[in-house]
Amino acid sequence: MTQGNNKERSPAIAAAVILLVVGFGFFLLPKAMIWLGEFSPWLAAGFGAICVLAFFLIFWLRARYQRNRGL
Repeated sequence: MTQGNNKERSPAIAAAVILLVVGFGFFLLPKAMIWLGEFSPWLAAGFGAICVLAFFLIFWLRARYQRNRGL
C-alpha cells in the first residue's frame, strides 16, 4: 500500500469507526433514557440532548484537527 493510498483511506476508516460506535450508542440510547426517566424526565432529556450534541461535536473536533494539520 502506498502512502498516498493510505492518506485517502484513513479518513474513511476513521469516519466508519466513529459512525459504528455512535450508532451502537444511539441503539442503546432509548433504553438508557427510559431508565433515567424513572428518576427524572429532565435528566433523561438532558442525557439525550448531550448524546446528540456529542455526535456533532466529534465531527467538529475531527474537522478542526484535520484543518490544523493541513489534511
